[in-house]
Amino acid sequence: MTMQSLMARSPVIPVVRIETASRAPALARALLAGGVSVIEVTLRTAAALEAVAAIARDVPDMAVGAGTVTAPDQVQQAQDAGARFLVSPGYADAVNAAAERAALPLLPGVATATELMRAQADGFKQLKFFPAVPSGGIAALEAFAGPFPALRFCPTGGVHSGNYLDFLQLANVPCVGGSWLTPVETIESGDWAHIE
Repeated sequence: MTMQSLMARSPVIPVVRIETASRAPALARALLAGGVSVIEVTLRTAAALEAVAAIARDVPDMAVGAGTVTAPDQVQQAQDAGARFLVSPGYADAVNAAAERAALPLLPGVATATELMRAQADGFKQLKFFPAVPSGGIAALEAFAGPFPALRFCPTGGVHSGNYLDFLQLANVPCVGGSWLTPVETIESGDWAHIE
């Protein structure tokens, strides 16, 4: 599985903060039923790695990834849990190298032209634009298209139900990431019909 193929699975990648790992398989099934077959579980809670493992084990049709990867040791932890890809909020050589050693697709975060140039030189063609709206949003992505025509972005950060379609109109944006599909309170209440 490549990052390009992962980004093509759904126009919206749910960015999930999960507090109770046992709810993760039901959440993944609800997303699948709603037509979303990729999920990013952020490593921002104590339950995150266990949630990744539960989805990988119980819902094999869901491509589960670990997000908010900021350190090399998290790469191995995510791989051990069964993550099929990684997402980082920034661009860090140590994380990039660890992901390459693990042979896991990585979506590194960028926000500036300098970071885009580094990423392109390192062979990345798919990038997370983060934080998207504070970093210039649609206007920035349009500006990046000129000097970086081969790069594709998943904007995340400030992307929501009211603006995601505007981002998806851009030729260099095959998908967006956001948390609005999976609100924490909806997960905790087990309202899977709402998520579907």
